[in-house]
Amino acid sequence: MLKIIPVDEAEEPYRAPDLDWNGIVGDLVLNPLTHPTAPGDLKAEQGLHTQVLICLMTDRRVEESELRSGDENRGWFGDSFDMMANETPIGSRLWLLRRSALVPGIELRAQDYAREALQPLIGQQAVVRVDVTAVADRAANRLDLTVDLYGRDGARIYNRKFELLWRQIDGVANPPTG
Repeated sequence: MLKIIPVDEAEEPYRAPDLDWNGIVGDLVLNPLTHPTAPGDLKAEQGLHTQVLICLMTDRRVEESELRSGDENRGWFGDSFDMMANETPIGSRLWLLRRSALVPGIELRAQDYAREALQPLIGQQAVVRVDVTAVADRAANRLDLTVDLYGRDGARIYNRKFELLWRQIDGVANPPTG
């Protein structure tokens, strides 16, 4: 199983994003009922962070040739037939790495997949440049992914680190439910 987890930087105060991601599932965040202008409404304070979470954490559909034997294609099935002009598929291909070992070169694949997933932010003109860096920490059995986004003035407007964790599906770390 592959888990993608935002890393909480100690020096940066935590502000809950519009989309809360726990490494396995995401959920929309609501304003408290005591909010002065929009009680109980969807929280909308970190739009760019939410877009990054959706781009990276949503599985993108892939070509059949990219699937290993026994894999089912994931992602929004509408992307396979319902694409409009200038529309890009949603999500990332990071999920394809779940059955890979942390071999040399996997960092480049992770960077490419993340960069590809974040390209819609450039197309929507939310940012002008995306930088992604992946570093394997084989001792911890994880890949650290850093995402930097830049605005029109060239200034960095977003910097977050994510961990991509490799774990065996053994029923201990993520027991089946239901």
